[in-house]
Amino acid sequence: MTDLASKSETDGESATPATPVAEAGMDTHVLDAAAASDAIAAPVAWAPAEPAKRSRKKLWLWIGIPVALVVAGVAAASTLLIAPGTTIGGVPVGFMTAGAATDAIDQRLAETSVTLDGSGATVSGADLGAQVDAAALADAAFQQRPMWNVTQWFGDPLDATVTVDDDRATDALRAAAPSAYTDPTPAAVSFTGAGFAVTPAVDGTGIDVDQVRAALHDALAAGQTDISITPEPFAVTAAASTAKAQAAADKVNALLQNVGFYVGQERTVPIDAATAAGWLTVAPDRSGAFTITADPAKIQASVDALPPLVNRAPVNGAVVTDAEGTVLETTTPGADGRTLGDTASVAKDFAAQLGDGNGVYTLPVQVTPAAMTTSARMVEVNLSEQMLYMKENGQVIDSWPISSGIAESPTTVGHFTVQSHYDVQTMTSSSATDSYWNYEVPNVQWIMYYYGGEALHGVYWHNDFGNPRSHGCVGMPNWRAKQIYDWLPNGGDVWIHN
Repeated sequence: MTDLASKSETDGESATPATPVAEAGMDTHVLDAAAASDAIAAPVAWAPAEPAKRSRKKLWLWIGIPVALVVAGVAAASTLLIAPGTTIGGVPVGFMTAGAATDAIDQRLAETSVTLDGSGATVSGADLGAQVDAAALADAAFQQRPMWNVTQWFGDPLDATVTVDDDRATDALRAAAPSAYTDPTPAAVSFTGAGFAVTPAVDGTGIDVDQVRAALHDALAAGQTDISITPEPFAVTAAASTAKAQAAADKVNALLQNVGFYVGQERTVPIDAATAAGWLTVAPDRSGAFTITADPAKIQASVDALPPLVNRAPVNGAVVTDAEGTVLETTTPGADGRTLGDTASVAKDFAAQLGDGNGVYTLPVQVTPAAMTTSARMVEVNLSEQMLYMKENGQVIDSWPISSGIAESPTTVGHFTVQSHYDVQTMTSSSATDSYWNYEVPNVQWIMYYYGGEALHGVYWHNDFGNPRSHGCVGMPNWRAKQIYDWLPNGGDVWIHN
């Protein structure tokens, strides 16, 4: 800036100040005519304005404040930024915040592509569903290599592990290079008449996703945005593998071994393998896992046929007891009756069970218990009368004469129980001092020992019944002995009295 001044030739003092070139409110490009005339008449000189002297302290203050701000800014930035020269997976991230570095890594990976030689097809990282844990890598880089730590500047490159979504990558590669793929044949499970058998899976061909992932990783690490590979032959296995199919076949064949409708532990209505197989479908889902499903509508026909196969009237039984009520023998086995309950949901419920591999369906039934007839049986021998009485539940049902022991060998009196049954024996006895006790009687029939050597048995060597004739046993005609032999089991009561 300069001042316009005129100097007097006589006294050297300042003349009247020159009129300004432009007054306020006037066009600055138009000069007043009088002012222009005066300006031409007077000599003019340009002189530098005398600068005012400034304080040196103020000068340094004005210089120092901006410098301090710059230094402070740099210091602050050094605590927020990654050291210069740092690369993560081939991506330069120096002078970046961790957040900016994360975005840069993700963007570079998404844009990096792989070209498949032979087909010329190209797929990008984004197509393949490629990912790195960019946020964790960027945070780790900032922690290890902050900008303020100059010893970490221009350090070794940091690796970034690349992963891909296998399903997404396969879909992208198949779409880009369909000629490189042949579909695998999945394993199958089908019924052959006797059981379920497996048709093995057959491998297909395709592109190795892991080879593509490795190429993508190498391109990223090298700082390249495109890389070419020659796909190697790669077998593509079916999701429904032979092993999975065999496991399913084994499960459903085990089911067929015991499939049916049960009452308790009894398989009351068995279902043959062919019928059950007609209810079932064994097939893989998208993941290749085989599932067993059953059609309730097909099961319903078997459910409708259940009532006459399940329902039955009770069968009453009979048992023989002693005088105390202890069961000695079941003469007629009893069987509970049963009536089939509500079957409205049986087909649906059985279908669900079959899907889980369980072929045992327990039917709802109402049980009618069988009645048991009790016979408390006893043989009574009255020695005074020389009579035998068959008693059942305290009532005499038959009687006949017998021959008991003579006076020299009387029959023992008391309450006894039958110890054993023999259908035939040779009865013998010997004594060195008494010939009475020397005897041998062959073919004695229907013997029931009740007390030591004393027994009820048949006699064929005399017909003098009603009188004592024996060595202590109770004898009777053979056909009568057979009658009580079959009627009174071991443990049955024998009462002998006078």
